[in-house]
Amino acid sequence: MTIARNMAKWAKALKYEDLPDKTVHEVKRRVIDSIATSLGAYNSHPAKVARAKAMCASDPPPSATVWGTNHHTAPDLAAFANGTMVRYLDYNDTYLSLEPAHPSDNIPAAVAVSQSGGKVGKDMILATVIGYEIQCRLCDAASLRAGGWDHVTYGALSTAVLAGKLWDLTEDQLEHALGLAGVCNITTRQTRTGQISDWKACAFANAGRNGIFAADLARRGLTGPNEIFEGPKGLQNQLDIGGASDVVLGSDGDFMIDKTYIKFWPAEYHSQSAIDACLQLRPQIEGKEITSIHIGSFEAAVSIIGSEPEKLRPTSRETADHSMFYCCAAALTDGDVTLPTFDQDRLTDPILLDLIDKTKIVEDAELNRGYPKGIPNDVTITCADGTRVNKRVDFPRGHAGNPMTDDEVVAKFRRMANGVMSDADAEKLLDEAWNLDKMEDITPVFSHKVVAK
Repeated sequence: MTIARNMAKWAKALKYEDLPDKTVHEVKRRVIDSIATSLGAYNSHPAKVARAKAMCASDPPPSATVWGTNHHTAPDLAAFANGTMVRYLDYNDTYLSLEPAHPSDNIPAAVAVSQSGGKVGKDMILATVIGYEIQCRLCDAASLRAGGWDHVTYGALSTAVLAGKLWDLTEDQLEHALGLAGVCNITTRQTRTGQISDWKACAFANAGRNGIFAADLARRGLTGPNEIFEGPKGLQNQLDIGGASDVVLGSDGDFMIDKTYIKFWPAEYHSQSAIDACLQLRPQIEGKEITSIHIGSFEAAVSIIGSEPEKLRPTSRETADHSMFYCCAAALTDGDVTLPTFDQDRLTDPILLDLIDKTKIVEDAELNRGYPKGIPNDVTITCADGTRVNKRVDFPRGHAGNPMTDDEVVAKFRRMANGVMSDADAEKLLDEAWNLDKMEDITPVFSHKVVAK
């Protein structure tokens, strides 16, 4: 049995009734969180471009909608536009393992195919669990980053399976969908290297678009390459991901979505514990002149957000929210990290740049041992008067080891909806999302009017 066939058998057999209440509830939290991040990003440049592209095509109902509108389009285009909005702020959820990822990127694909297939809320919930499961188990199996490949490569596979489940594909068709998605969606990590561009917001959205396209082709009878994982030119050999052979998918209430993390601050996840530490230290040094900031960290954080010269002088929002230097300087200066932290005029703020120049980030062997169970960052700040303060944080707010409450998730949603959606629509949307499992038509949840600027 091939790895793809094993995934197909598991997805085909999984039923909504197999999901424990806590997992269903977690999906609802992630839907609310994903809509929140899409609202916060709604008027961004990448979101406008992606929506315009999706709205070039029309598809009569039942079909997918562009979130915040009543425009119906093809499911792959809807997933691309909505996925770009969810991802742009780098504020959607996270999973850290051998490969880090943002598994709520799967949700726009699950929504789009559910709408186009006339599926109910329970179907969409089940598909979301499947997307999280495939992506996160592959992240546990092998690192793509180590070889210079991007984590969204796994996303084309996860979205192909969830789409195939929603379209009631057979095991054979699901296996072909994985072959079709896997053979042509191997992506490089240049997306997240150096000065970061608009494309970062679109990378998984594009993988999701292609995963849906692959499942649709398989649904129509197209076959995909055999042994997409273990073949001589398959993913295992080409990407050095041999651990995929050992993937065991969820059962008996053990599902990966329950092990992922919601973001408390709108910044790359490896920086969350450093931000947390800086905010806890700030009251102790307020009014003092900082002479140095030393951050002990782990390899993934140093490599991704703590070493490249571009991270010392970010010129775009995308680079700034992937700079631990910048995020920590802002936390110490402003007492928080929020969406305006990354406004263009802040990127050249001399106060922030001065603190960045006083910051050193170093890899620490002990902290490496604490990852990925936690994300340990150890911050030491020294001041001109001799004051020296230290704080280590392993589990920042929102981590599975320190989870956000439902009230905190709702508060995040309301912050992102403020000024973009009416208060009445925001409250109605929340009520619908908390009752997603009871909805016969999920479209209203994603079609509340948004103020586009």
